[in-house]
Amino acid sequence: MLPVAKLEAFVRRAEELDRLLCDPEATTDPARYRKLSKERAELEGLVDSFAEYQKLQKQLDDDRKALEDPELRELVVDEIPELERQLAALSRALTFMLLPADPADERNVVLEIRAAEGGDEATLFAADLFRMYLRFAEKMRWQVELLSESKTLVGGLKEVIATISGDRVYSTLRFEGGVHRVQRVPATEAQGRVHTSTATVAVLPEAEEVDVQIDEAKDLQISIAASGGPGGQGVNTTNSAVQIIHKPSGILVKCQDERSQLKNKAKAMKILRARLLEVERRRREESIGDQRRGMVGSGERAEKIRTYNFPQNRVSDHRIQLTLYKLDRFIDGQLDELLTPLRTHHQADRLRRELGIETGLGVGGSSPSDD
Repeated sequence: MLPVAKLEAFVRRAEELDRLLCDPEATTDPARYRKLSKERAELEGLVDSFAEYQKLQKQLDDDRKALEDPELRELVVDEIPELERQLAALSRALTFMLLPADPADERNVVLEIRAAEGGDEATLFAADLFRMYLRFAEKMRWQVELLSESKTLVGGLKEVIATISGDRVYSTLRFEGGVHRVQRVPATEAQGRVHTSTATVAVLPEAEEVDVQIDEAKDLQISIAASGGPGGQGVNTTNSAVQIIHKPSGILVKCQDERSQLKNKAKAMKILRARLLEVERRRREESIGDQRRGMVGSGERAEKIRTYNFPQNRVSDHRIQLTLYKLDRFIDGQLDELLTPLRTHHQADRLRRELGIETGLGVGGSSPSDD
């Protein structure tokens, strides 16, 4: 059921904003004028869509009344199903527009990927996941900056941390956080047996200094050491590796990819701020009753959010029970067919929790339970 009263309240607010923006006093205060203009612009789509909804509803009501007139019935009987379809689509769109925007949606992200269970194969899978997100970022024309990585001798990654910058990065990638499971035959497997490994992914909205207050003298323990690496005089003799411990939370961050101590410290602080912001976001959500599990958990196989089955060319997201037999395309960075249903599922869940509205939106597909 469309919450018409809420929509009418927004229409009244838009009309009030129109009057305020026409007030000569508003133009004398640039900051206030910008604030009012921004609020009015944010209401534009909702107000226009609601006006269209009311227009279609009136037309549908008139057509239904016309059905009672034998002379008019033939003119409107075929028009009614199309009007009902348009109204249903507009109703869903308006309902989603009522959801308050998450201020983090517009943010860049700090992406963290770590190998979990599975030894060398887990590190190779972590590297595959990072390449997958790099290809998706390239497709989206986002910028990726490597903050920290720990490579293995077999070409895998124990850990990699990077920032991804661009249009609505967090909004797009926020549901990638969790345990990702792979089922495939490792290159080192002589008998062709399928092995199962996991890697963890965390997607953290990038924090600004104003978001997280840190007293460096009081809160941080910073230590400097010689950078590790494959070799080379410079990297072995420059004390550039930075380790930061945030004493109040116990969070530890290391960064040694740059030869400059200042650059490593700046990157480590960026990672630390993002992690602290995520801790605060979780605490805030829990305080209002939205209990949710941590993004990463322990990395155990039972905590998986998604399975990548290479022998079957299958990718299954277990949160929305959706399976696609397009793993080759998915691992190549074509993520939209899963990211879009995940966002739809999240929106529908928010509607149920925040507005008490059932959308009837289903994702479809199926997801194997644990094969």
